[in-house]
Amino acid sequence: MTGSRARLLAGIRSDRPLSFDEHLAVHGQLPPLEGPAIIEAAGRAGILGRGGAGFPMERKLTAVAERRGRKVVVANGVEAEPMSGKDRVLLASAPHLVLDGVIAAARAVGAREAIVCVPATARVVREAVEDAIRERSDWSRLRVRVAPVPPRYLAGEETALIHHLDGGPLKPTFTPPRPYERGVGRRPTLVQNVETLAHLALVARHGPRWFRQVGRQTSPGTMLVTLGGAVHMPGVVEVPGGTTLADALMFGGGPTEEIASIVVGGYFGAWLPAPGALDLALDERELGHHGAAVGAGVVVAMPASSCAVAELARVVSWLAGQSAHQCGPCANGLPAIAGTLNRIAVGRAEGGSRAQLVRWAGMVRNRGACRHPDGVVRLLMSALRTLDDDLRDHELNGPCDDCARPPLLATPTPEALAA
Repeated sequence: MTGSRARLLAGIRSDRPLSFDEHLAVHGQLPPLEGPAIIEAAGRAGILGRGGAGFPMERKLTAVAERRGRKVVVANGVEAEPMSGKDRVLLASAPHLVLDGVIAAARAVGAREAIVCVPATARVVREAVEDAIRERSDWSRLRVRVAPVPPRYLAGEETALIHHLDGGPLKPTFTPPRPYERGVGRRPTLVQNVETLAHLALVARHGPRWFRQVGRQTSPGTMLVTLGGAVHMPGVVEVPGGTTLADALMFGGGPTEEIASIVVGGYFGAWLPAPGALDLALDERELGHHGAAVGAGVVVAMPASSCAVAELARVVSWLAGQSAHQCGPCANGLPAIAGTLNRIAVGRAEGGSRAQLVRWAGMVRNRGACRHPDGVVRLLMSALRTLDDDLRDHELNGPCDDCARPPLLATPTPEALAA
């Protein structure tokens, strides 16, 4: 979505962030709405979280607003999903729109403190946000600071992020209590993805009816999507909610070759077969019927020329290494699953390995201390359905000619993840 149809990315430049004056010229002033009006507008607009879970924003705002004590707003822009680039693009290009959302959320819940979390390794993003904070004088009684966070996969788990902000390791904590009950400094805390906050800023300006003028009933507004794989112009695009996967790929110039499958949602997403998947919409309900989710807004076109089995084994091995090692499903189950997938990929698996993966997935699902093992299982089970013929061929015949091709689902190096 470009030009006059863009909302979040309206007026952005390729060489630098929008200044505050440029931001105001594009979006206008943030109106002085009070907390209840902001929460009501978020509910009527139907804003869903854009960090991966798709949780209604109104419910999170209400839960924090109803708590007693000093509240905190945490804007999560760490973008722990390696295949996603949307939050970094938004923060580096339109930081003031995110900060408007922080202000609106703080009004909604009654917070006087806000923390904008950014990847510790993304210097450009951090400087854009810090410069934007200094550029403004409309903070009133709200104190805002930037917190660099190691871009590890578990940073996407809100309890892990809060634990880190309180000086602990970046590991999920056992819940309850949830962050809205006891978060940063043991205070009621709203944790919200930066894209979600940017949408709130626009709804506060233009209203719920305007927000719903694009998208579908169950996926109103627009969303940022990171396109990858066999597309002419991979990168971040803004599309109407409910856009089909085929149309989303056209925002990137369309496929460069025959598409065999689609990975939607990121590493915690799902592997879906093409061409059937191309008709599915970027909508939580519709994708949910196929074991998938919008997730972090990632759509990767996997060409027939790539080896999906090698890609799957590589990603699951990386995810197993990202475990917090706090529970058996992560510490033992995920490495076992990854090891079996690697043996299948190189043709060294024993008979019945695919059935064994299904059994292990059932033993891991819903038993972890956090959602990490569940996300891995969702990707695994979708891949077992979609790639059954390829997995069987590797199990019997070993590596294929495409196994050595450069990966499309690249996993970050330890250097890239180092804080």
